[in-house]
Amino acid sequence: MREGVEKRSSQLLRGVLDTCLLALISEEPCYGYEMVQKMEERGLELVGEGSIYPLLSRLQKGGLIESYKVPSKEGPKRKYYKTLPKGEEQLKVWREEWEDFSSAVRRVVEERSRVEG
Repeated sequence: MREGVEKRSSQLLRGVLDTCLLALISEEPCYGYEMVQKMEERGLELVGEGSIYPLLSRLQKGGLIESYKVPSKEGPKRKYYKTLPKGEEQLKVWREEWEDFSSAVRRVVEERSRVEG
C-alpha cells in the first residue's frame, strides 16, 4: 500500500516541483543536491537530483534563473542557481495560483466533513 501512496505523492509533486525549486532558489542561491536536501527537510522526500535538473534547465531557458560555478573544497566546482528578476515575478504569480488552487482543493476535500460535522 505504501508504494501506491508514494506514487500518488510523486504525481502530485510533479505538477508543483518547478514552483518549489524557484521558491527555494529565491531564498538564497543553492546547488542541486542542496535543493534536494532542503526539500527533504521540509517533507518532500520524493525529490531526487535526477528529477530536478531537467526542471532547472527549463527554468534557466525561460530566463527565470541563472547558474554560476563556485569552487568546492570537496572536488569539482559546484553549479549554483540564483533567481533573476523575471523569476521573482513568475514566483509571485505561481504562489498566487498555488494559493487559489490549494484553497479550492481544500474546499472540495473538506466539504464532506463540514456537511457531516
